Amino acid sequence: MSVLVQEADFDVGAEMANMRAGRADIGALVSFTGLVREMPNGSEMVLEHYPGMTEKALQKIDAEARARWALQDCCIIHRYGPLEAGAQIVLVLTASPHRKAAFEAAEFIMDFLKSRAPFWKKEAGQGWVDAREADETALKRWR
Repeated sequence: MSVLVQEADFDVGAEMANMRAGRADIGALVSFTGLVREMPNGSEMVLEHYPGMTEKALQKIDAEARARWALQDCCIIHRYGPLEAGAQIVLVLTASPHRKAAFEAAEFIMDFLKSRAPFWKKEAGQGWVDAREADETALKRWR
């Protein structure tokens, strides 16, 4: 298991290679990389979090995904701090013997990260961003 909350950028290829290293039991490795979109009122977003609480929340999401699907491994990396448009913000990797489990687990993790991970987002020129109803709606299918 790998759950990291960090200010530094990450290398998607290196993280994928690390997950696969020495493993022949992985039949599917799914990756999702979230990026900061260009915003109309500025080019920067600031993400804040509560250290300790955030890592626990991400570990709980990871554990729930592992309980639902047969995963060989899972990696969640989420950044915080000031991020420019185009910057990588989140990486989710799921490894499984079969693609369906890997795809579904990655989607589940992202749905829960969007609505249950304790991050606060502020867009340049906009102020703090409220939760979106669409993110809450996405969670309903997992219950």
